[in-house]
Amino acid sequence: MQLTQSTVGRKIVMAVTGLILISFVLVHLLGNTSVFVGPDGINAYAKGLHDLGPIVWIFRLVMLATFGLHIIFGIQLTLENRAATPSSYAVKKLSRANFASESMIISGLVLLAFVVYHILHFTMHVTNPEISASQLPVDALSRPDVFSMVVLSFQKFIVSLVYVASMVFLFLHVSHGFQSFLQTFGLNNGPSLPVVGKVSKGVALVLLFGYISIPILIIAGIVKI
Repeated sequence: MQLTQSTVGRKIVMAVTGLILISFVLVHLLGNTSVFVGPDGINAYAKGLHDLGPIVWIFRLVMLATFGLHIIFGIQLTLENRAATPSSYAVKKLSRANFASESMIISGLVLLAFVVYHILHFTMHVTNPEISASQLPVDALSRPDVFSMVVLSFQKFIVSLVYVASMVFLFLHVSHGFQSFLQTFGLNNGPSLPVVGKVSKGVALVLLFGYISIPILIIAGIVKI
């Protein structure tokens, strides 16, 4: 608790929780791209997760707590920074900033809304329940047909648009957030600045193109039932 009482401590919590979340998003992407293998790929992946039972829910709760801490301290640090920055330094501040860094709080809140929608969509089956895996016939191996659920969902243009737009905000958030993580631990100074900037954008681009490739290829009819 003492760690969170100082600005430096809160930044460390932000950096660590951010790295955990980026790691999760990368691993989640690997699992999602199994849709390109076909029904056997993503259905086997989903069945494997389901068979873990309580472990999956424990992991979800840990990730929820991590996400919550990241949001709370992110908002707190943003408010503190704005309160501590004199208006006379506004021009100087903007000269060092970019769109991604200036919009971190916005992209973060958009991603929060997206995560809620994503859970309601694919986990709780509240949105579009008629094409949820629980309502579709099982596949040839008696597994929930997650492949058909994903394809039928992204064949709806508005659903694909929501996911693609949200991944653009993920790109903005990660491209600056990963760089901030390195800076918090003193790895983003002097000669390393250009390299760190490129690595951060590279990680963000991998996530962007990896995630949007799924709805785009489904909309294009390349991945289909």
